[in-house]
Amino acid sequence: MDKKNIALVSLILAFAAGFCDAATFTAAEELFSAHVTGNFVVFAYDLIRGAETQSWLKLLSFPVFTLAVVSAGWYAPRLKSGYTLLFVEGVILLVAGAFDLALDRPGTIWAATLPYVVVLAMGIQNAFGRLYATAAYAPTTMMTGNVTQLTLDVAKILMPGVWNSDKRPAFGKQFIIIGGFLVGCVAGAFLAAHFGLWTIALPGLLLLFISFI
Repeated sequence: MDKKNIALVSLILAFAAGFCDAATFTAAEELFSAHVTGNFVVFAYDLIRGAETQSWLKLLSFPVFTLAVVSAGWYAPRLKSGYTLLFVEGVILLVAGAFDLALDRPGTIWAATLPYVVVLAMGIQNAFGRLYATAAYAPTTMMTGNVTQLTLDVAKILMPGVWNSDKRPAFGKQFIIIGGFLVGCVAGAFLAAHFGLWTIALPGLLLLFISFI
């Protein structure tokens, strides 16, 4: 697969994941769309408080996510470029955002479906990260591993006698991923809270931009 500007791709992917995760959590009954395993925790919390229908619906995120990953894994070998997966992801987010802006009717079937469309898009991005691990500096949808690596790299500098490594820590790369995700979270939460979930069209546009860089 042809390499694009890896720094920019990493930044856009991290921003998109943080944006979508925070947007659905803020505007879709606390549903995680990128880090879907977080829905286990939210569901368990809702369960002990007396889970309602919306809480049980959170479990739909797992088959939707799985469908996206399996589909991406099946199509990837048939594509000329793996970046086509990101183009598809961008189209899904952009079209879904446009539909939501046009309909703008809370309580409809579409309003209930949209969060899972975002989960579908994030499933594609998760699959892309696994299928083309070198296309970005690090995983872009879940930050726990990246923060762990950053902490260990800092420890190597602060405790050189304990950590013996000739490999220089890639702080710049880690900050691009973690910083991009954090900025995406803030933007997604703010825009979704004030304008609605249709704002997922923004990361959709950015993902389409990857095709032209």
